[in-house]
Amino acid sequence: MGALLTGFGLYDRIAKFAGMGAALPITGFANAVVSPAIEFRSEGAVLGTGARIFQVAGPVIVYGLLAAFVVGLVHLVIPGLRP
Repeated sequence: MGALLTGFGLYDRIAKFAGMGAALPITGFANAVVSPAIEFRSEGAVLGTGARIFQVAGPVIVYGLLAAFVVGLVHLVIPGLRP
């Protein structure tokens, strides 16, 4: 939904009206992924869209994966934490 609204240019209007509430749900994450892709599409499919699509959201995804890996290791090493 957020990607469609961003693609049609409506997400910015909704975000201005709703304020921070529009950035919190998953639609805000979709907007963070799609906005750079639309902005840099003139550079081409690979270098523009493909390389810039995770410019904002990429660090969030990497942090989430790394945090899940560390928590998994902690649960593996400390047997009392397992359910």
